Amino acid sequence: MPLSRLNARQLETFLAIVDCGSIARAADRVCLTPSAVSQLLGELEREVGFRLFDRTTRRVTLTAAGADFLPAATAAMTQLHAAQRSAKNIRDRASGVIRVGAPLVLCAAVLPDAIAAYRELHPKVTIRPTDVDVEHLVSSVADGEIDIALGPNQPLGDRVSATPLFESPWVVWCSPRHALARYDVVPWEVLRETAIVATGRDHEYSVTRMLSDQPEDNRVFPVEIVENVTTAFGMARAGLSVTLAPDYVQDFARSQDLIMRRTGKPETIRQICLYHARERALSPAAAGFHTFLIRWVDDWYRALTR
Repeated sequence: MPLSRLNARQLETFLAIVDCGSIARAADRVCLTPSAVSQLLGELEREVGFRLFDRTTRRVTLTAAGADFLPAATAAMTQLHAAQRSAKNIRDRASGVIRVGAPLVLCAAVLPDAIAAYRELHPKVTIRPTDVDVEHLVSSVADGEIDIALGPNQPLGDRVSATPLFESPWVVWCSPRHALARYDVVPWEVLRETAIVATGRDHEYSVTRMLSDQPEDNRVFPVEIVENVTTAFGMARAGLSVTLAPDYVQDFARSQDLIMRRTGKPETIRQICLYHARERALSPAAAGFHTFLIRWVDDWYRALTR
């Protein structure tokens, strides 16, 4: 028997008759006329090849064969309703698991509030934030380890697309007691004589690249390179050094009692982007969060730097 010839309307009608015990009451349940219900029942009985009910003038009761068929029909309708709910959730972007990666500070300072705001609109969504080193953002997206990445601009290659969100200058973070605190704008020749702690290879991409075409006496080099930005901030807080980081870290930096000073020209301006894979379409849930982040992060940065 071809499965395609059994349809949901027939099964729904069959279950309504079982539950209601009469054709007339079942017709009210499924919003059809009694004759339409009888017609659907007749079609179903022809498809299954046996009689499902014994009919009297007052009631209909299941035959033995109908009773045997009932669990399968119930299970089929349960699965169909689950499929309908799933389809609705997908359309509404109300379900799914989204994996989002960002460097430590963005992951801590931006993503939790963005996730909370999105879940107010889509409470069933599951978003899993992950700390990702700046230099691994693009490869993590390309390899499918995360769906979306938020972070500074990186070389893309052919497998990843980037949506620019905002531009952030790299600035000096130091203790209020540090000698550089007296400057409004720190000249590079002064910074060159200052102990600087840098975080990972991102310093090489940003500050070193920025000054690569400058005279030797304008270039700056870190005296210490640490893995974690929190360590760099701790050393700056203790007055052991200063550190260079984008201005968007300011909430975290100020929680460490650090102050911000701009650098002289040329400044490093980092573009913060949202990354996703070219070769894999985002799920509806991830696409919805991607669109939401574009607006939300822009508003967040505007408020931060106002």
